Amino acid sequence: LLPSPPPSPPHPSGMGSAPQCQPSFTRDWPRVQGPCPEGIPQLLGAGAASHMGLSPLWAASLWGGSLLPSSPTPHPHPAPQAIGRIFSPQGSVENGTVTSANTQKTDPWMEPKLKMVDWDKDLVDWQKPLLWQVGHLGEKYDEWVHQPVIRPIRLFHSDLIEALSKSVWYSVPIIWMPLMLYVSWSHYRTLAQGNVRLFESFSTGNVGSFPESAFPGLFVLGMLLWSLMEYLIHRFLFHMKPPSDSHYLIMLHFVLHGQHHKAPFDESRLVFPPVPASLGIAFFYIILRLLLPEAVAGTMFAGGLLGYVIYDMIHYYLHFGSPHKGSYLYNMKAHHAKHHFAHQQSGYGISTKLWDHFFHTLIPEEPHLKMQ
Repeated sequence: LLPSPPPSPPHPSGMGSAPQCQPSFTRDWPRVQGPCPEGIPQLLGAGAASHMGLSPLWAASLWGGSLLPSSPTPHPHPAPQAIGRIFSPQGSVENGTVTSANTQKTDPWMEPKLKMVDWDKDLVDWQKPLLWQVGHLGEKYDEWVHQPVIRPIRLFHSDLIEALSKSVWYSVPIIWMPLMLYVSWSHYRTLAQGNVRLFESFSTGNVGSFPESAFPGLFVLGMLLWSLMEYLIHRFLFHMKPPSDSHYLIMLHFVLHGQHHKAPFDESRLVFPPVPASLGIAFFYIILRLLLPEAVAGTMFAGGLLGYVIYDMIHYYLHFGSPHKGSYLYNMKAHHAKHHFAHQQSGYGISTKLWDHFFHTLIPEEPHLKMQ
């Protein structure tokens, strides 16, 4: 059975309402000033990382629900008021909105973009597999799937299929790196023979031929091609809005990507499982092979395969790693948190923002959130 929400411990004062907290946020860690309900320091302090597996930056992006006056204990779900904003100016929480400590006016950028899940009145039975249930949500599905929960989920009744739908992060390099190295070496040797031509029927002599020196360029081109596929798949397939009257398209969307937005901290569902990944990788190779000579297609495929491994490793790290402040991965982590919790229709790049720049889908900057 899936774990139930943690019970709410009694407030130390014996009263039902919580003392006012004043959260002060940085991009490293949220801090709380003033008396707080029991459990709040554990949620916002170092204990959260060990107990929940949350790194500081993600914890900062998930603050809020436990600080609401009506919620004296840590809430099992992220709150909308600051979710995905990474950090906020020092202020207090009043009636579900954050007010500046200086102006005591509601910051407009803190207006909720997500609604919290009512654990007791949710639309699904969390003790049962979710996949078949979500197909019946209809027009309520899109809003529901973007109300994230901090808990693992089960998709299938079958234990075997359920196991195949999950994966540990290290399975990705263990399975795919040896294949990438073999394909790279095999097609490098073919290129070294000097008889690979782009258009066999039209090329004569050395016109259109690929020497072994072309290997690095073709390999990098394959990595670049993967990064484009990563963007396009994420934007147009994973973030499609299924018709509300299509039971099976809703299920398809949920199994492809909706589950990840619903349970972004289920670490068993952060990287692609080997079986579905194999189908996508085989499709990628077949398309290249139909368009290009075998050695050229294979070299680009090897580059794309390395790009995929890097993508999946970065994605896992963005959720559970703690990158150094100011580093590339630090900025990508903030970028990805905003995509999850505030800007689901932008910021599609995971390993790079290159294609977000190119297609004008960058997440807008909040001027007052820029680091001093």
